[in-house]
Amino acid sequence: MSCPCGGVSLQSCCGPYLAHAAKPATAEALMRARYTAFTLADMDYILGTHHPATVKKVDRDDTESWARDSIWQGLQILATRGGGPEDQEGTVEFIARFSYQDEVQEHHELAHFVRHEGDWIYHDGKIRKGEPVRRADPKVGRNDPCPCGSGKKFKKCCGTA
Repeated sequence: MSCPCGGVSLQSCCGPYLAHAAKPATAEALMRARYTAFTLADMDYILGTHHPATVKKVDRDDTESWARDSIWQGLQILATRGGGPEDQEGTVEFIARFSYQDEVQEHHELAHFVRHEGDWIYHDGKIRKGEPVRRADPKVGRNDPCPCGSGKKFKKCCGTA
C-alpha cells in the first residue's frame, strides 16, 4: 500500500511514526504523518502530535467524524521554512485535497511546528486563501457599447439576459 502522503509505501514512510516506532526528524515529516493520520482517522496520533496549549481547541468527535467521512485525494507540500533536524521551529505550507459530502475541497494552510520536549509537534496554522479570480476582459458597464459589436449600449443588447 502506498503512503497517503505520497511516499512509496506506508510501511517505509509514515507507518513507523503512526505506530510510535520512530519520531519524525523534521516538521515536514510530521506534517506528512499527520496528513496520513487524518486519512486513517487516527485521532490518537493527531491529538498526540498537537501542542498542549492549542489541542484544547480541537473537538475530537467532530474532527474524527470529518476525517473518517472524507475521501482523501492527496497532499501537496508547497514550501517549508526551518523545521530541520537542528531547528526549534518551522513552517510547512501545504494543500490537502479531499472530498467531503460529495464536494471536492482543498485545505490550504501555513502550519507552524515547534519542538516540545525534543519532539516536533503541530502548534497552529493559518488558512491560506487562493488568489482572487481576475477578469480577463475589462468589465462592461451598462452604458458602455456592447462588446458584441452591435453598436447598441450593453444594457439594450447583451446586458438584458
